[in-house]
Amino acid sequence: MKILIADIPDEGLEVDITEKVSLDDVSQPSTVKARLDVTKAEQEIIIAGSLQAELQLQCSRCLRDFRRSLDIPVNVVYHPLEEEKKGERHELMDDEMDLGFYRDEIDLQELFREQILLNTQMKPLCDEQCKGICPHCGTDLNISACDCSSRQTDPRLEVLRKLFDKGKE
Repeated sequence: MKILIADIPDEGLEVDITEKVSLDDVSQPSTVKARLDVTKAEQEIIIAGSLQAELQLQCSRCLRDFRRSLDIPVNVVYHPLEEEKKGERHELMDDEMDLGFYRDEIDLQELFREQILLNTQMKPLCDEQCKGICPHCGTDLNISACDCSSRQTDPRLEVLRKLFDKGKE
């Protein structure tokens, strides 16, 4: 859904929307429900509200798929694209993280995608106590223990182990 800037009345706009959002890092498109208030203050467009999404993620330790629900507060201020300084690069400050630019319209799909990605863990875990998988045999350590020796030497360091063994003699 796109909001045309010219269509925003002076008293603002309330938007209730349910929409599918596709994310590259998520295996299935997510359904997003949002309740947003869109207000215009001179050239600024302020979007405030919340969105809920349920994501299908893959645990970075055990590689199992799991579902995670997100309830994200939204508070973004949009400025006209002309205000952006052309050609100048500067470091993004903390108070600019909720800042966006518009030309003639604001794409809510892009806003939803951005907010979900900013609020999703970089390395998602199915559980904080997830034990992961054994690096040698691939057993899911959450389900059962494996019989692998926990004291295996990296083959690249085998030469150092031989030096230590010689020193003990």
